Amino acid sequence: MFPAVFLAFSDLRCSLLLLVTWVFTPVTAEITSLNTENIDDILNNADVALVNFYADWCRFSQMLHPIFEEASNVIKEEYPSANQVVFARVDCDQHSDIAQRYRISKYPTLKLFRNGMMMKREYRGQRSVKALADYIRQQKSDPVQELHDLAEINTIDRSKRNIIGYFEQKDSENYRVFERVANILHDDCAFYSAFGAVSKPERFSGDSIIYKPPGQSVPDMVYLGSMTNFDGTYNWIQDKCVPLVREITFENGEELTEEGLPFLILFHMKEDTESLEIFQNEVARQLISEKGSINFLHADCDKFRHPLLHIQKTPADCPVIAIDSFRHMYVFGDFRDVLVPGKLKQFVFDLHSGKLHREFHHGPDPTDTAPGQQPQDVASSPPESSFQKLAPSEYRYTLLRDRDEL
Repeated sequence: MFPAVFLAFSDLRCSLLLLVTWVFTPVTAEITSLNTENIDDILNNADVALVNFYADWCRFSQMLHPIFEEASNVIKEEYPSANQVVFARVDCDQHSDIAQRYRISKYPTLKLFRNGMMMKREYRGQRSVKALADYIRQQKSDPVQELHDLAEINTIDRSKRNIIGYFEQKDSENYRVFERVANILHDDCAFYSAFGAVSKPERFSGDSIIYKPPGQSVPDMVYLGSMTNFDGTYNWIQDKCVPLVREITFENGEELTEEGLPFLILFHMKEDTESLEIFQNEVARQLISEKGSINFLHADCDKFRHPLLHIQKTPADCPVIAIDSFRHMYVFGDFRDVLVPGKLKQFVFDLHSGKLHREFHHGPDPTDTAPGQQPQDVASSPPESSFQKLAPSEYRYTLLRDRDEL
């Protein structure tokens, strides 16, 4: 028989406190520090990785650290497997080569990766534990909605861009590629799938992928490439999901301005789809070669009244075409002139050559004056950029460089 052991009350209380602490202390998740040796291996093997690009001296980075760590702990409890979700960080002062590789221009920057592929849209939401955890849960949700009856196609939202995959089996390489593409582009398109007997009426010659453009009367498009070729499938679907002329909103304005390209914008009333279609067609006809040097956008006149007032216009003047170079705004003139061959293209070329900027400050170029007329400087104060105000704010980020636009 063992002798009884009696503890003093103070010792007993201390022991109970230690026991309670041991039982209820949550397991903390380690934030993975990335460097040139491990970054590719860790990101390539992670289903989803959220990477914090930071600098120790940046006060916004310092404020984010404990929030990022706590969010990691919350998510680790829900997704405990090592490679399901990875929270990682890069010290951009110590690893400037990595910062340059991912074009980091502000601290902190939160970028999302899927199996090593960086997503175009970084995290720009609220910096709270709940917001970060909700964001990861959303990224882990299934991006493809399964159809159990082809009649359900009649109920999908035709105002959106829809991609539908018809497969014989879910456990197939064709579907795995489709699902991988959907994980990347689910913010731009709605993805649907059907399998087996449900999809059979649409599988005339095997598995297929269909694009349903916005609008009830627009014909479907069929992917004709190899469905096991990820690059080919991704490029085709991306071309359909990301339009040449994108809509700018207050939600995506920061992202679009950070791309660093001037804006060619059509301001139009929401219900005026005819002007939008004309603009889209002329951009595709005249300016497709300029895709990498300027962003083609359209904006709701009612929502963006302030930029219109900036160029002395109102919603009653819409449709209006303008360029915002992030320094000044320039107006195209009469919207109907967009149909004049080459005129919209010349407007963009005049921006790149500096002609728009010169003429605002000094009047028409000498080559544009009438014969016998003496060129003369005309003082002017061109409207300043309006959309620059949507760029990343110094009250939220430490910005690393200033732009130098025309």
